[in-house]
Amino acid sequence: MPVGRELRVLLRLGDFRRLLAVRLLSQGADGVFQVALAAYVVFSPEKQTSPAAIASAMAVLLLPYSLVGPFAGVLLDRWQRRQVFLYGNLLRAFLASCTALLIVASVPDWLFYASALSVTAVNRFVLAGLSAALPRVVDDEHLVIANSLSPTAGTLAATAGGGLAFVVRLAVADSDAAVVLLGATLYLCAALTSLLLARELLGPDPALLQPRLRAALASTAKGLSDGVLHLVERRAAARALAAMTVMRFCYGAMTVMVLMLCRYAWTERESDGLALLGLALGISGAGFFAAAVLTPWAVSRLGPYGWMALCAGAAAVLEPALGLPFAPVPLLIAAFVLGLITQGAKIATDTVVQTSVDDAFRGRVFSLYDVLFNIAFVGAAAVAALILPADGRSAPLVIMVAVLYAAVAVTLTRGRRCFT
Repeated sequence: MPVGRELRVLLRLGDFRRLLAVRLLSQGADGVFQVALAAYVVFSPEKQTSPAAIASAMAVLLLPYSLVGPFAGVLLDRWQRRQVFLYGNLLRAFLASCTALLIVASVPDWLFYASALSVTAVNRFVLAGLSAALPRVVDDEHLVIANSLSPTAGTLAATAGGGLAFVVRLAVADSDAAVVLLGATLYLCAALTSLLLARELLGPDPALLQPRLRAALASTAKGLSDGVLHLVERRAAARALAAMTVMRFCYGAMTVMVLMLCRYAWTERESDGLALLGLALGISGAGFFAAAVLTPWAVSRLGPYGWMALCAGAAAVLEPALGLPFAPVPLLIAAFVLGLITQGAKIATDTVVQTSVDDAFRGRVFSLYDVLFNIAFVGAAAVAALILPADGRSAPLVIMVAVLYAAVAVTLTRGRRCFT
């Protein structure tokens, strides 16, 4: 079935449209909130940011909740996912409002990070729940195109939210607190939109759950091991996740490099650097959109692993060619290429995981997926902090990323037959 016809079929499904609306509003709010944090931490005139400071901020915001990820999975496989979207977004709206107040009050950095960390914690539940709920509103026949449209649309919404935040920050109000409050408003809209979905529609099925909640909560480690064991038994999903984790690391390392280049190498004023970073994010978002269009066609011809191998191989060649000049135009082109490649590989990975993992374990497995994403991004920031100079220009970092992409491409190509 042509891609355009499949998209029309999907968009006729009322429950899919409603779940998509929740995703768009939730991730749009995430984009606003993340840009507000970046502007406050990196581009505030009074702050002299270094790669180490960026790595520390990412660790504070992401790494502790890699430990919460398994907990989230156990609960996601017990809680009604519609309720997670409702109460999770309401809580994020409240916590984001508190963060805005802390910015206005000019509190110590640790208190600001603690508040922002709370918003990020709830995010673990919502994003993993959105992926776990998708097969409940779409049949297997249309799952690849749904994974192309839904997460990619969410990423585009986050990019659009980030763009809106840049506009508010640079043109409407030179206030990070105002941008955070905009994010809080979008979180509230996402919560209200989730009420359009039936409470029990998104699962999980009560008959598939362990009978005692206390036992499940007390054995979080066992819940994690069960999810890992289930994933090990689904080797296709495990290998896709491993490849995607390495590619996420590469994307994170390049993100930190571009951020430092925008802050110190390409511009003299903080506002110009922030605008250039916004442009890079917008171009990367165009790459996400291109991935949504190309991936269903590519997967139908190459299979998910063949498409992932092609993405990684293309990145191994194009990333150093565009990155080593350390000039704005080539790296903005690289932002598009890496956006396409990373999102294309993620769509393929999501599909493999959803079709290979039982519904009763999807929450745990997608939480593990989220944990791997966090660890990879924080690890990339830490490595970048060790390698990058103050202005962000580092040939060793660019070459290291290219080698990792090449390793993923070779591994997926050699093992393609046994993966399927």
